[in-house]
Amino acid sequence: MLRQSPASPLLSLPGAVPAEAPDEGVAAHYGDLFREQRALADGSGLVDLSHRGVVTVTGPERLTWLHLLLTQHVSELPPGQATEALVLSAHGHIEHAVYLVDDGGTTWLHTEPGRQEALIAYLESMKFFYRVEVADRTAEIAVVHLPAGSITETPADAVVRETAHGRDLFLPREHLESFAAAADGPAVGVLALEALRVEAHRPRLGLETDHRTIPHELGWIGTAVHLQKGCYRGQETVARVHNLGKPPRRLVFLHLDGSEVHLPPHGTPVRLAADGPEGRQLGFLTTSARHHELGPIALALVKRNVPVDAELMAGTTAAAQEVVVEP
Repeated sequence: MLRQSPASPLLSLPGAVPAEAPDEGVAAHYGDLFREQRALADGSGLVDLSHRGVVTVTGPERLTWLHLLLTQHVSELPPGQATEALVLSAHGHIEHAVYLVDDGGTTWLHTEPGRQEALIAYLESMKFFYRVEVADRTAEIAVVHLPAGSITETPADAVVRETAHGRDLFLPREHLESFAAAADGPAVGVLALEALRVEAHRPRLGLETDHRTIPHELGWIGTAVHLQKGCYRGQETVARVHNLGKPPRRLVFLHLDGSEVHLPPHGTPVRLAADGPEGRQLGFLTTSARHHELGPIALALVKRNVPVDAELMAGTTAAAQEVVVEP
């Protein structure tokens, strides 16, 4: 059973509506989803991600050690440079996705809500004689996201992970409320951030993945998987698929029929529109969202040989696809 983080104090803000799984503990929105999306797109506001798991690794050999375990090249990661990485099974299936930065003395990672204990258990099992210490910091550290272009000042006691999509702050949990009150722009719920994530075609562990997903299917090669390094669990599968074959499935972006009242949920079967709702299932919808400009959109994982120009259906909802991962 996944252990959830404590409920965020920002759920007491006016209009806050609690999020559902996998984002329990923070707000889905604060009363105006599209206004919140526009704020993020314009570079203002902040997203409370204090439900995410936070793990730190310390010790003089931390980066050398993590380099042996993760899919990313981190042995010489400069302080302050953000990256992301995966932990794979021996067969190359994705088990964990981590978003990390090193501050020169500590490597900070955040991961999906409730998954930090399993991640820590794996890391602890691989310590051997390396001089490293792994700690669960979820109870004391909150993750907060500031969009690209935000003019909100970073507190002196926060660790910053900055990417093209914005800044993730590792902030003392006790300062979350005061930081939100002083930020430029409103508190924004996770649904707004999810809509922008779908628009950007960025996969998320547990939504775009299942028990047999490999990195190639989601476009994680290059961003989370470094192809010029070995020495990590699952590397043989990564190299073999990259050099000799194609992944069995591929991530696609979907424009959904805007006349439907309800969004199809995660796991909805995807079929060829020509075959109708009783046709052969070719994949499943992974995340759906309402976007302030594009309308209803989604990501889906489908069989590699589905024609790229085929009209699809997610359940009973018509869907036009765009290529994310080439077949």
